[in-house]
Amino acid sequence: MTSLKNCYNIEDLRKLAKHRLPTPLFDYIDGGADDELTLRRNTKVFDDYELTPNYLKNIESIDLKCKILGTTLDLPFILSPTGMSRLFHHDKELGACRAANKFRTLYSLSTMATTSLEEIAALTSAPKMFQIYILKDRELTKEFVQRCKCSGYQALCLTVDTMVAGNRERDLINGMTMPPKITAKTLWSYCTHFEWLLNLILNPDFKLANVAHRVDALGKGSMGLIDYVNQQFDRTVTWEDAAWLAEQWGGPFVIKGILSPEDAKMAAQIGASAIMISNHGGRQLEGVSAPMDCIAPIRDAVGDRIELILDGGIRRGTHIIKALAQGADACSIGRPYLYGLASGGQRGVEHALNLLKTEVERSMALLGVNSIGDINEKHLLHRAQWRPNSDKFC
Repeated sequence: MTSLKNCYNIEDLRKLAKHRLPTPLFDYIDGGADDELTLRRNTKVFDDYELTPNYLKNIESIDLKCKILGTTLDLPFILSPTGMSRLFHHDKELGACRAANKFRTLYSLSTMATTSLEEIAALTSAPKMFQIYILKDRELTKEFVQRCKCSGYQALCLTVDTMVAGNRERDLINGMTMPPKITAKTLWSYCTHFEWLLNLILNPDFKLANVAHRVDALGKGSMGLIDYVNQQFDRTVTWEDAAWLAEQWGGPFVIKGILSPEDAKMAAQIGASAIMISNHGGRQLEGVSAPMDCIAPIRDAVGDRIELILDGGIRRGTHIIKALAQGADACSIGRPYLYGLASGGQRGVEHALNLLKTEVERSMALLGVNSIGDINEKHLLHRAQWRPNSDKFC
């Protein structure tokens, strides 16, 4: 697998990304916490759900439009906030944002981005969301809110599952740092990826662009990413802080990292517009539920009071359809577009988005639905619904 044109699915992009990136950087995208059971389960869980099509429908027209966070998107999935995109390609967040604009979907920028929120805001007219980690410097949180208001961001997103860094053992083994540091152990891997190394020399702009002016922990050189999180992230954040942030923002407000009905009800109570049902891509607490399994109980708990965005494990268009049928309003992708970014910059992200768009569109036609709003629970069955020793459904 050596070119984008030979990538026919997200797994092909993953293989190409592995070919293009030095091992420490690929493992940073690809890895999870502890034994990576949760990471694998996030995707494997979709196999437990089966689609039920309805035939003899007029499916000449297929509409992928989706309304979420007060705006209408041309796709039923958005780009998740992912940190430090410059690690994977010199197009960094700019390339991903341009690709999202081309497909008229929402791009989310992370606090830990290597491009400033103002630069992203000025880049395109497409809707954007800024994702906040509340750092120990609480004044920086207030600053983020004001900067996002001034820059015209559509939504604000608070991630709540990263009080401390997860045990990402691949990063520990590789000695992963920001900026990347070439050591005797990793020298061969970096030197055998000449294109990436050349762009490191030509574009050495590795900095946490949104926080460096106040929290310049990387200013004195490379630092372990786990160490950075544990030093800078505030462990005292509570629901009161989330409510305060929602009030300060005053617009569409998302809480990312919710897995339980209890937390979902609290999010609705404090004024959140949406929650991202997420376990941080299996990179934080090992052994938690896959987001797909959490949609139905959360929807039962909150009804239509709050929008649900499924975040985690999506690799196919049918995964998106299954999540929507289970009760999600939209989905969010992280690794799929990062594999694309690593494989070919902005063109690679566009390729990833087009693969998923095409798969969703084709699958909707085969399912017998014309629009995203037509997808519902009647189109989905869980394997557990099979009666023992019977070929009939309950």
